[in-house]
Amino acid sequence: MKENAKPTYSSLEPVDKKKGGLTASSFIFVLLALDSMGFVANMVSMVLYFMYVMHFDLAHSSNLLTNFMGSTFLLTLVGGFISDTFLSRFTTCLIFGVIEILALVMMTTQAYSKHLHPIKTCPSNCVQGRIAAMLYGSLCLLALGTGGVRGALPALGADQFNRKEEAKSLATFFNWFMLSTTAGATIGVTGIVYVSMNVDWYWGFFISTIAAVIGFSVLAMGKPFYRLQVPGDSPIIRIVQVIVVAIKNRRLPQPGSSHELYEISEKESNYTEEKIAHTHQFSCLDKAAILGKGSKPEPWKVCTVTQVEEVKVLTRMLPILFSTIIMNTCLAQLQTFSVQQGSIMDLHLGSIEVPAPSIPVIPLLFMSILIPLYEFFFVPFARKITKHPAGITQLQRVGVGLVLSAISMAVAGLVEVKRKNQANKDLTKISLFWLSFQYAIFGIADMFTLVGLLEFFYKEAPAGMKSLSTSFTFLSLSFGYFLSSVFVDLINAVTRRVAPSKQGWLYGKDLNKNNLQLFYYFLAILSCINFVNYVYWASWYKYKADETDLKLQLKTLHQTPLIHNDASVVQESGSKIDEAAASTEENKEEKVAT
Repeated sequence: MKENAKPTYSSLEPVDKKKGGLTASSFIFVLLALDSMGFVANMVSMVLYFMYVMHFDLAHSSNLLTNFMGSTFLLTLVGGFISDTFLSRFTTCLIFGVIEILALVMMTTQAYSKHLHPIKTCPSNCVQGRIAAMLYGSLCLLALGTGGVRGALPALGADQFNRKEEAKSLATFFNWFMLSTTAGATIGVTGIVYVSMNVDWYWGFFISTIAAVIGFSVLAMGKPFYRLQVPGDSPIIRIVQVIVVAIKNRRLPQPGSSHELYEISEKESNYTEEKIAHTHQFSCLDKAAILGKGSKPEPWKVCTVTQVEEVKVLTRMLPILFSTIIMNTCLAQLQTFSVQQGSIMDLHLGSIEVPAPSIPVIPLLFMSILIPLYEFFFVPFARKITKHPAGITQLQRVGVGLVLSAISMAVAGLVEVKRKNQANKDLTKISLFWLSFQYAIFGIADMFTLVGLLEFFYKEAPAGMKSLSTSFTFLSLSFGYFLSSVFVDLINAVTRRVAPSKQGWLYGKDLNKNNLQLFYYFLAILSCINFVNYVYWASWYKYKADETDLKLQLKTLHQTPLIHNDASVVQESGSKIDEAAASTEENKEEKVAT
């Protein structure tokens, strides 16, 4: 608030136009591909590692993996917060990268050393003592390192593009971001998974470690090409300030219009700040921007309109975030139960035996083809119709993904019925590639939803909260995985009481005696209900006003209006300008996301 106050963030406008762009992003794409090789390979195969090496049962193996994945994506908030507040996004990626590599070294060591494996004849509770310490310690470090990197990396890449002049390139970046991840994952679920399943587990972890070392080395080499932001004040503190001041001012009369609220002008600021237009949603927070008579504009006494709107933006995002959790719960099933299904199906493709965890290569290949087609054909075509830089809005893209995820779960249930009927009828196995239908449909859904969410949270977030907001995408993944563990336990507990056999749908290790198909149908129905909920919130959401238009409004503001505690009296000078600006803001609010 004061003239010499520390900037909340640095300007993201490119000072050196020779830096940034696709040249800088190429280093990030290389890291994504190499790091995703090991990450996705472990994500789809570790459930079998837990079952066959660590001797956990079916439900425990699934829950351990989903809890690990949930923790990984939850910890993206740590990486996002640190890179917004204390360190640059580049430095944050390197620090958490070292932690990730250390965890992979520990996992490789445990997989290699038979002394760190439980005894094969152990009936239950086999993982104890140093074995448990090594396993859970490495998983915790891997979750922290991988999560921290993913909390900062998408925003680091997006920072390489000016959001006004390079809006089309920014949309392209997120598509190539997904393509790089897909390319690396394709190699991981084929090459690394094959090595893990047919040679030895420690070789798979070792290859993942080497790939991560090379990837982070390439990221470090790209430093001269990056546009790097300088971290500023904590975004959490800015949020808390608005809430605290709004509570303090709760007894004050509601301002009659936005021009009665406090906003710092460009002449009063010694740094470039992204102004955000006033909106009427969550009007109770507007009281945080009331500056009483005789009061000085200090951080814990008054907040700017922009600061209040930052909190409103994040609040508006929350229903969108929560509406995508069910889809990620469905994703967790493809990485746990579907892999376990595949392990007892016919794994042969001609004379070649395909590892069950390699089946996700089918949607990955679909996505590798569809992403370039989407970028080069669909986006230019849609752009001509909608005039939107990305072809369709981010929320429309997410909606398509949610519909496809529901279809995927319904197909998964039908395939499981066919598999189990065949196995129980004549003890024969259907081909592993029956699973390709549910994987392919969900792969396309993921292409739409993940990229849509990343771009949505990055573009809509306040400038000082880009990393933290982008982490919301992974927060949705985290909640989805945790909810999967809750559903598994809850479904087992409920169905155990009502089923005639007194066993839950997902009981034991034998899928042929379980009712996994009913669990899939349950998720399909839940996904349909969730989609209706999403449509409501997506229609309610108002996109953030364009920064350029807002600067035109604020250009003529040379002083801050004051209002009294007991009256809504505005300084007469500039009132007409403010009224015009307020009218413009109201018109902007009519733009609704569909």
